[in-house]
Amino acid sequence: MGILNGTTAVVTGGTKGIGRAVSLAFMREGASVAAVYNSDDASAEAFVSEASELGRVIVVKADVSDFSQANQAFEQVKIGLGAPLVLVNCAGVIKDGFLMLMREEDWDRVIAVNLKGTFNCCKAACRGMIGARKGRIINMASPSAITGRAGQTNYSASKGGVISMTKSLARELAPFGVTVNAIAPGVINTEMTDTLPEKIKTELLSHIPMSKFGSPGDIAEAALFLASDDAAYITGQVIPVDGGITI
Repeated sequence: MGILNGTTAVVTGGTKGIGRAVSLAFMREGASVAAVYNSDDASAEAFVSEASELGRVIVVKADVSDFSQANQAFEQVKIGLGAPLVLVNCAGVIKDGFLMLMREEDWDRVIAVNLKGTFNCCKAACRGMIGARKGRIINMASPSAITGRAGQTNYSASKGGVISMTKSLARELAPFGVTVNAIAPGVINTEMTDTLPEKIKTELLSHIPMSKFGSPGDIAEAALFLASDDAAYITGQVIPVDGGITI
């Protein structure tokens, strides 16, 4: 019996990168998983092919920054797997650039997906959790929200908002047995970091005390802990999984 046996979980951005690792880790522990994705159908199909061997899984295509689409996605989850008692908000975008040169649309898109998307999904999920008087919400923050990073004013602002939302929502939902926490992943080996120039990788490594990038599995294990009964008395916290960047 896995530690999430019988639980339905929604993982946004759940077919690629960190979200994919979280989805698979949850399924290995017995959860039924709905992986929400925005546009990459090929990755979604590949994910389902692998995940279906582990248990019950569906994929739902939706832009979480759109309030209506987010709500429709959760209705599909309820029909397909039942009401979710775990939500992991992994969906996110990065459009880096110095503020002086940043386009308005790049600011708006990052805030819309990273911050409003988290709001939309938390709102859609929490009513069922309140009714069940239990649940776990896990949001993805960033060390950039804690320390700041040049060229990421939009990203840092969006993730700073996620941290504040996490703490406030934790206070609102605590009386109903629902915990709300955030993970702040450091530099993680994903498709995005694979495409970085070596010069940039070297610069990033120089800021990491452990002198290595993390893996999606590192974040998945932290999410698995926060979703488990072992974390029942932890709420409103931000857990950096970053190799020491935020020391």
